[in-house]
Amino acid sequence: MADIHLDEVGHSYDGGRTHALAPMTWTWSDGRAYALLGPSGCGKTTLLNIISGLLTPSAGRVHLGGRDVTGIPPAGRNIAQVFQFPVLYEEMSVYDNLAFPLRNRRYPKAEVDQRVRTVARLLGLEEVLGRRSRRLDPGRQQIVSLGRGLVRPEVAAVLLDEPLTVIDPALKWTLRSKLKEIHRDTRHTLIYVTHDQTEALTFADEVVVLKDGAIVQSGEPAELFLSPAHEFVGHFIGSPGMNVLDAAIERGVVRVGGTPAGLAVADGAPAGRTLSDGPVRLGVRPEFVRVVPVPRSPGLSAQVTGVDRMGSHHLVHARAEGGTLVAKTEPGGVAEGTGHFHFERAYLFRDEVRCGTLAALEGTAP
Repeated sequence: MADIHLDEVGHSYDGGRTHALAPMTWTWSDGRAYALLGPSGCGKTTLLNIISGLLTPSAGRVHLGGRDVTGIPPAGRNIAQVFQFPVLYEEMSVYDNLAFPLRNRRYPKAEVDQRVRTVARLLGLEEVLGRRSRRLDPGRQQIVSLGRGLVRPEVAAVLLDEPLTVIDPALKWTLRSKLKEIHRDTRHTLIYVTHDQTEALTFADEVVVLKDGAIVQSGEPAELFLSPAHEFVGHFIGSPGMNVLDAAIERGVVRVGGTPAGLAVADGAPAGRTLSDGPVRLGVRPEFVRVVPVPRSPGLSAQVTGVDRMGSHHLVHARAEGGTLVAKTEPGGVAEGTGHFHFERAYLFRDEVRCGTLAALEGTAP
């Protein structure tokens, strides 16, 4: 096992006119479980294939445990990769498919049997070990493929490219728990590619968010939710995603349309220092919007347009001058009409990057 270090690694499929992956320097630390999260086409699979050796980057170097492996094919990197769809020897039994990577590396027979049965138990495959793989349904075949990637104890890393796509939704929660259990047991470096925020946030020690071929933020799941450093992170993570309103700073006051919403405070600035005047975007998660009986700073008054009654909570929809607003509230009676919305935690963005926070206006009750 070893760190995976990317040194200005980037890739273009059209001779440099556009980049599927912008040049990046990044380290995947040994033994951690990562989720690589982003929408389709953002460069997740390209990055994974560069790490495994299936793709040679257009620029930069790949280091594995301090060794430059940029020109070394997959077989020389000792990395296991699980793809989106099953890759199996269909005429082999489930047992033989799981055993194949170990037999190919001449593991002792007793160790092969022990590893196969351990992985089969963790993934719920014990009852089908003697069955031919082609006789399994696609979801179960993919679980066998997952087992093939996890069965080797000495791999430097295991790369998982949306491995639960064809799995029945009812099994996904169980399999994510099993993956975490296997990770605790083996301490492999795991990089799990997904566009599903639930998979990423429930599985990983650290989530790396990719947009348009570039990493925009990484951190623990709670950090990404509570403190998005990029507008895209706020939008992509959360259900519903972060509210974003067009706003402007005028002499330190954030205004949405003509209405003062709060005081602009620069990130990392000394107390009392404000951001420069100009357009900004105001972001606040629905979980941090409170419907209050009287105006309260920071916040806005807006026209309530509807309420979605979700059972455990309500989603209150409103229209403000800078855009639409959603508040996630306890079940209760919120009538249509003008409502007062208090922001418990709100951020300011310029050019999509977070630049500050929204504070209570001076002389008002927080």
